[in-house]
Amino acid sequence: MSHKKLIAAALTALTLIAPVAAQTWPQQPVKMVVPFAPGGATDLIARLLADQFSRRLGQSFVVENRGGASGIVGTQAVQTARADGYTLLVSGNGPHATNVALFRKLPYDPLKDFAQISIVG
Repeated sequence: MSHKKLIAAALTALTLIAPVAAQTWPQQPVKMVVPFAPGGATDLIARLLADQFSRRLGQSFVVENRGGASGIVGTQAVQTARADGYTLLVSGNGPHATNVALFRKLPYDPLKDFAQISIVG
């Protein structure tokens, strides 16, 4: 490919990417669901993350504890929430790994219903 064609292709790609890059997130408060009772390690980590995200991104990040059924209650709440990036699950390995071995049937599929965005600790 000639240099002129390469430059033209790069400029075209940049014009297509610019509108996507211009979008900002978050534009509204973000809910961080912890599928366990308040006061545990996962809750503490979620609250520390929420504080830092709020400061750095200028939007509220709210921790909501939805404990019960070995983490299934809160995990299912995230699974049924709108998939718009404004409801996040902050969890340990229980609801996604341990519960698969402990329960015959889960109301969610840990691999198909969720997209991991980060490992915290």
